[in-house]
Amino acid sequence: MDLARCVGCGVDAANRVKVPASVALLAGGAFDMGSAEAFHPDDGEGPIRNQHVAPFAIDRHAVTNEHFAQFVAASGYVTEAERFGWSFVFYLFLGRGARNTLGVADAPWWRKVDRASWQRPEGRDSDIGWRADHPVVHVSWNDATAFAAWAGGRLPTEAEWEYAARGGLHRKRFPWGDEEPSDERALCNIWRGEFPQQSRDEWPGTMPVTAFEPNGYGLYNMAGNVWDWCADDRGSKGKAIRGGSYLCHRSYCYRYRVAARSTNAPDSSTGHMGFRLAYDNGRFEP
Repeated sequence: MDLARCVGCGVDAANRVKVPASVALLAGGAFDMGSAEAFHPDDGEGPIRNQHVAPFAIDRHAVTNEHFAQFVAASGYVTEAERFGWSFVFYLFLGRGARNTLGVADAPWWRKVDRASWQRPEGRDSDIGWRADHPVVHVSWNDATAFAAWAGGRLPTEAEWEYAARGGLHRKRFPWGDEEPSDERALCNIWRGEFPQQSRDEWPGTMPVTAFEPNGYGLYNMAGNVWDWCADDRGSKGKAIRGGSYLCHRSYCYRYRVAARSTNAPDSSTGHMGFRLAYDNGRFEP
């Protein structure tokens, strides 16, 4: 049950609601945040530091296309990609004729595609008809915070996100432990093969939000599938994103580790960035 559908049900005098099945309550507490492994030193993963987070709640999976469509229908919201008239799409998702569109200088696999948006992830001739349970993409940080306000939540802090992603494990590299994903044993939705050439996957894109096994806290896809926007502002670098995506691979973007960090501009949208919500613990009935 989505939280937005639950607003108003089971509300007590303090305006609390019952916890939907799609949300996990986390006790919080102290944990070791960060990593001593300097895979991307500029990202500021280290040093390992003892971090404390207060009790909070978080979505078990990323916001889906179906849930975002409910938000748009109820609010009339127009995303920034729709207002700008374009968004970034991975080149292999485009027809051969469209691959000549403008690319990003340092990442030429990203192409500026007219009319690409959350409803048309690969541009004007695409749709989300078969992807209702996939994570919504082509949503900016600003779009995500607008959805959060409508749904009664907020974006998680980086500390909350990492605490949740670790699933109770201590200093492990991934949400499931230290085992490396491989082409033979994927474990999460990341790139398979040699990036950025053709992936070994039939469709190297998003997967349903509940694909793969959840971590120890019952949270899905805290590694891979799509990046999660976080609340933190990292100054001129932009807003924090965590978790990696279906385009990550150890040979290039080894950021599907739980300590890994990256950033993007708050008005930026791409085909591999989504989000999940966090909630203050006081929102729910004890």
